[in-house]
Amino acid sequence: MSLIVQDQRFLKILTANIFSSIGSGITMIAIPWMIVTGENGASTFGIVSLILTIMLFLIAPIIGNLVDQYSRKTLLLGSEMVGFIIISLFAIIGFINGSYATWHLVVLFASGMLYYSLFYPTMFAMNQEIFEPKQYKSLNGMMEIQGQLSAVVTGGIASLLIDVIDFQWILLIDAITYVIAFFILCTIPYTKTKQTTHSNADASFWGKMREGFIYLKERPLLFLFLFSAFIPFVAVMITNFVFPIYIESTLQAGGTIYAAHEMLYGIGALVAGMFVPFLIHKFGNIKIVLAGIFIFMVAIILTTIFPITILFLVVSVFFGLGNAGTRVARNTLMMEIIPNDKMGRVESLFRSLGLALRIALIGSFTIMIPKTGTLPAVSILSMILIVSLITAIIGKLYFKKNSAHAMNARVSKAVE
Repeated sequence: MSLIVQDQRFLKILTANIFSSIGSGITMIAIPWMIVTGENGASTFGIVSLILTIMLFLIAPIIGNLVDQYSRKTLLLGSEMVGFIIISLFAIIGFINGSYATWHLVVLFASGMLYYSLFYPTMFAMNQEIFEPKQYKSLNGMMEIQGQLSAVVTGGIASLLIDVIDFQWILLIDAITYVIAFFILCTIPYTKTKQTTHSNADASFWGKMREGFIYLKERPLLFLFLFSAFIPFVAVMITNFVFPIYIESTLQAGGTIYAAHEMLYGIGALVAGMFVPFLIHKFGNIKIVLAGIFIFMVAIILTTIFPITILFLVVSVFFGLGNAGTRVARNTLMMEIIPNDKMGRVESLFRSLGLALRIALIGSFTIMIPKTGTLPAVSILSMILIVSLITAIIGKLYFKKNSAHAMNARVSKAVE
């Protein structure tokens, strides 16, 4: 890990991520709470989340293709610039009007989700492109530490600000962080590799997208394992809709508890980022993925059975630990086995499937929660996590099979 932290490119990426994560993170904590606590908040937030998730599902293949086809640095700079423009405009609206309508919050929430959907796959693919394979474990661990340290800071700041200052000041802070991140990213030396620049340049859009599907279709057990490893992340995205309502209606707590949940989640994920790279070195990516899914599963089951505020805050740490631990191991594994020129499309396929699952669940929960409360919804998430653990255990046979083939190949070569 000491080598990666001496790389100036990595330090600049880390610093840019810290600024953009903190600014956008505070905004994305404040907006759901403002919507949920408004009139018909649960239903409104459910409809908004459903529509935005459908939108992200439709554009996910386009994002995957962009990541593989164009300069990843250019895409990152563009996302920072567009984010700055949108946030600045709404900050100005707030200073002029003194308040925000629901549609203002919806547009801001949509722009934040679009930013995340482009920024993180692009950064993931660029990191794989510019760093050496031997650096992947340390790289992913440090990126997780950065991301979750930012989440801890974000949750702490949000818990102090969310009920204290006007929202336009939060947007102003967010806009400033976009500018800082933009200028830091500008200084990172980057040349797009020849392989990803010219690979399949004449193929059609859908032809390119099919490559990611075909790659995984030829490896069904690998697909099963990796998709199961994405489920904790999918569950976190769904709880971004469910938990504000869970806190407000089931726990009957306030915005401070919501921000504290985000901060404690970040602490758990921060611990995962610090220790998982070492655990991967000792136990391997596969076992760490399975352990991460198991930890997340236990946390969601406890949340279902015992709707108690203190317990919810405690298990928030384990939500972060399970999801982040799974993500670090999964990302390292994907970087090691999936060709870089297919990474954007392969990851976008998983994101599309995850978004499809989110559409189905958020649509169902939007109808269900106003009638039954949040506990049945959390129970369904618990069952999904149980299934994902079982399918991940089945999917790991891919790696045993490949190890056996590699061993046979070495034996055959030695005999010859």
